[in-house]
Amino acid sequence: MAGVSQAPRPRPTPEPRRTHPLDWPAMRWVSILAFFAIWETVAHSGTVTSFQLPSLEMVATRIWDDTLTGDMPVNLGLTLYRALTGFALAAIPGIALGVLVTRVAPVRWLFDPIISVGFPMPKIAFIPVIVLWLGFHDLSKISIVVFDAIFPVVTATIAGTQGVDRHLLWSARNLGASEKGLLWEIVLPAAMPQILTGLQVALPISLIVAIIAEMNLGGQGLGGGMITAFRFADSPGVFAALVEIAIAGIVLIKLMAWVRRRVLSWHQETRQAAQV
Repeated sequence: MAGVSQAPRPRPTPEPRRTHPLDWPAMRWVSILAFFAIWETVAHSGTVTSFQLPSLEMVATRIWDDTLTGDMPVNLGLTLYRALTGFALAAIPGIALGVLVTRVAPVRWLFDPIISVGFPMPKIAFIPVIVLWLGFHDLSKISIVVFDAIFPVVTATIAGTQGVDRHLLWSARNLGASEKGLLWEIVLPAAMPQILTGLQVALPISLIVAIIAEMNLGGQGLGGGMITAFRFADSPGVFAALVEIAIAGIVLIKLMAWVRRRVLSWHQETRQAAQV
């Protein structure tokens, strides 16, 4: 009937997203449990000796004993100290340098060739040079971590800042935004996902390089403990260090992923991940 308003139709309720069983959080541990099951099966099969592959019980006992004696906490703490200190010293200058390369022509002219040549180089090869300069100290181990971890941070920052929408920058300038405001309010927030990706790459690299430096330069730490166990043909000690390194790496990766979600809580990628 004319003149009679019709009631608005209710919007259809979206169906809940169905997740595949392989996407369940518990299923992510199946492969790890299968790996340990295969490890234990091979260790007790008689095809290898306990020296070649100690059982999980032997490795767990060794980790427990090293924990009680204090060796494992000290080694773990020293390795994390070197890795995280080097990571922090690489992250802040790396982000600053990446921004300057994209926004200041003389800086780009000076550092772009160095970054292009240095990024694909195996920075571990510089350990002898750093030791010649700094000696067999923690400073050498942290320095090689910084030298290796800064490159992915710089390159990710450059890619992120260069990828900011130019129309967005032009609009902000037309509205009277200063260069400082443009950097802090538009460029860095827009580039933050890419920058955090570079940090997520640099963090495990920092742990890897710290362990390699400890294995080469000696002293305490997970890498130093592993190489000492190797020299004394201590097979359970070697495999215990491997397990400890793996656990430390997983924890660092998960922690960095949590930081990414917190920092990008406003970003579209976090909202999409929450809906899955």
